[in-house]
This record gives sequence, structure tokens and C-alpha cells, in this order.
Amino acid sequence: MKSKGVNLLAGRALLKKMYPFLPEELGSAFNLDETLTYGSIPLIWNSIDKKETLKAYVQMYLKEEIKGEAVVRNLPGFARFLPVAATMHGQLINVASASREAGIARTTLSDYLEILEDTLLVFKLPAFENKLRYRERKHAKLYWLDPGLVRAINNRFSETSPEERGAVFEGFIAGLLKAYQEYRGLFDEFYYWAPASSPNLEVDFLLKKDRKFIALEIKTGNKVHKEQLKGLKAIAGLQGLKKRIIVYRGDKKLRTEDGIDIWPFSFFNQVLMENSLWF
Repeated sequence: MKSKGVNLLAGRALLKKMYPFLPEELGSAFNLDETLTYGSIPLIWNSIDKKETLKAYVQMYLKEEIKGEAVVRNLPGFARFLPVAATMHGQLINVASASREAGIARTTLSDYLEILEDTLLVFKLPAFENKLRYRERKHAKLYWLDPGLVRAINNRFSETSPEERGAVFEGFIAGLLKAYQEYRGLFDEFYYWAPASSPNLEVDFLLKKDRKFIALEIKTGNKVHKEQLKGLKAIAGLQGLKKRIIVYRGDKKLRTEDGIDIWPFSFFNQVLMENSLWF
């Protein structure tokens, strides 16, 4: 999906990564709903027929990247694996369950996930471990870097459905954060936080810079309800926590009595563009 560029500087190799178009790169052409539906890979975004180009892109990936480079010996097995990996988007990585669903060995599935990482299609988000009155989960989460591509692998090309909207929006934000980390060093490390004993308690993203933290929750609705604040309330005691933020699809910038900021996506995007998240 993206290119790896290697530059030589003073005898040292520098790895450069290119991500899908950011909203600031698209400017006035950016449309959130369209991006969540088709993604923002340059080839796809500039296509007259995004649906057909997405279909062709998946086939091109299998043919050119995988088969052409002889990355895997069992191409049909890898093709079966891709839809399973797509359903893992925004989910905990359960190798045993996913390998059964794909009909491949656990070690093979782990190798295939590494291929997706190496070809810059996905990344793994580790769990934050701080023992903050809780025993945190250990498994990483998997995120695809482009919403259109992960939907295409699942054979979804129409407008996002209500049942997938949350994962798609959350994944889009994850990709944005990853790109800003890579391009501008927005933060040093990137986690999610969730107590193992409380399956309904979670913070989607925890950004760390030096010894400071920002906790982010992503909500796809136009309103924020009290029960959606539980994760941010539970993490309030984390040492070095500077901000707790909910990003949502509404249009009002709000703040709760106990200091949780509620930001429209448009405002959050502006903050990212201005590199002012920590200020």
C-alpha cells in the first residue's frame, strides 16, 4: 500500500514510510464519510471509480507484492487469511482463534501478520501496563492503516453500516495518529489501556511523550453519554496524565466537570495539523 524509501545519509540507511493521504494534505477535498468508505490511498482517492480500483488494488497486492516477490509459498492460504485479518481490525490479536478461522497453523498466521506489517498495511498496538489498581490486558490490538482497504478485503464497498461504523472510525483515527507519530514525532509511544478484569472498561489510545500521557477515546456518535466516560474516569490516576479527550462526530466542543475534554473530529484534526496536542 505504501512505499518504503531508503535514503543514505552519512553512510547510514534511513527508512521512510508513506501513509494514506492525511486530511490536511487533501485540504478542502477531504470528506470524512468518503474517507471512511473508500480510504485515502492516493491511487484510490484519485480514481474515478473508487470501488473498482479498490477491488483491483487487493488483487494487485496479492499478485505483485506477495506472489511476485515470492513472500509466501501458499498463496491460496494467504488469500484465505486476508479476510480473517480484516475482521481483526481494532480487535485483540487472538492467534489461536484466527488460525482456526483461516484454516492455517498458528505459526503461519503469525508469519502472515508480519508480512502485513512489513508491507505497511497494518500495525500492532500494544497494551499499556502500569498496574493502575488493575491487572491490564497483555495482548496487542491490530489496526489496518486504511479504512477503504480493510473494507474492500471484507468485500464492503457501499457506505459504512451502523455495525461497522465504530471500528472504522476508530481505525481511521489510529491510522492518523500513527502517521503523525511517524511524520512529526507527535508522541514517543502509543498504546491502548484495558483492565483484564473489566472487559467493558477501556481507553482506546494512550499517547506517551517523555513522561507525559494523553488518553483518547473515540466515539462514532453525534452525542456523548455518561457511560462512555468510564474508561477515561478509570485512568484518571495515571501519573503524568495531562489530558483526557473524547473525539466524536458531533459539532460541539465540551468539557466535563472533572476535566474530560469532548472534541468534535474537526477540532481534533485541527489540533493535529497545528502540532498543538500537548499544549
